[in-house]
Amino acid sequence: MPRILGLDYGQKRTGIAVTDPLQIIASGLTTVPTGQLWDWLTNYLETEKVERIVIGEPTHIDGTPTHVATHITGLIRKLNKTYPAIMVLLRDEAYSSATARRWIIDSGAKKKKRRQKALVDQMAALVILREYMEREVW
Repeated sequence: MPRILGLDYGQKRTGIAVTDPLQIIASGLTTVPTGQLWDWLTNYLETEKVERIVIGEPTHIDGTPTHVATHITGLIRKLNKTYPAIMVLLRDEAYSSATARRWIIDSGAKKKKRRQKALVDQMAALVILREYMEREVW
């Protein structure tokens, strides 16, 4: 069974989470500089079977899209054109970073580790992916 990827797309960094091949367990995978995201995705998709990519949709409190939304739309177009067999979905990412920070604190991580933005981004991707799985897959 193919994996599902979760992305927390940001201007500087993109957090990435992934399921196991049976789509039972989701784990934080990595954080990459957003400028290197396409190369990372290309390499990953050449070696792993992925059936879906779930991307966090950033919106303001009133529901309007943020400035990052146009970049995400471009990424989705490129993914759909290059990898038509992979379903690309948007999911609300409201409070994913706050939830990620809470998970990191609850894990007992030291203050220095909690300040690592790359870890927060990776965990935010995990939040997005797990919420998607809880609603759509399980």
